[in-house]
Amino acid sequence: MAFRPTRLTPRLPQLEWRSSMEGITQLGRPTQVPTTPEEAKLEAFPNPNPARSYTIEFTCPEFTAFCPITHQPDFAEIRISYVPDERCVELKSLKLYLGSFRNQGIFHEAVTNRILDDLVAVLEPRQMTVIGDFSVRGGIKTVVTATYTKP
Repeated sequence: MAFRPTRLTPRLPQLEWRSSMEGITQLGRPTQVPTTPEEAKLEAFPNPNPARSYTIEFTCPEFTAFCPITHQPDFAEIRISYVPDERCVELKSLKLYLGSFRNQGIFHEAVTNRILDDLVAVLEPRQMTVIGDFSVRGGIKTVVTATYTKP
C-alpha cells in the first residue's frame, strides 16, 4: 500500500535557479580532480535565505595530504561549519577542491587554515569554522580548529 499524505504540503516559492547557477561550471559535468589547490575552483551559488541565520555543516571523512618533511601520508576528517551570508558553496566544487590536496606536502595547521582562508575568500560567510581532525601518526593525534567571524 502506497503512502498517501492526509493533506497537501504547501507549495514553496520556486527559486529562479537557472539564473542563479550561471557561475556553476562543474556540477553535472564530467570533471577530474585538480592536481593542486591552485587549480581547483571553489564555486558558489546565491543563498536561498540570506535574511535568516542558519548553519551548514559538512563532514569530509576521507581527506588526505602528506607530510612535507617525511612524505608520509596524512589522513583526516575535515569538518566545515558555516553561517552563510550571500553565497553557499557548491558541493561538487568543494569535493574536488579538498581532493586536490591529495598530492600536497603540507602541515596540518597550514592545510586547515588554507581551507578556511580559501572558503572565506569565495563565500564571505557570517561565521565559519574548519576542523582538521588528523589520524594518529607517530603516536600523536592532531586536531586543528580555525575560525572566522565577519567583522
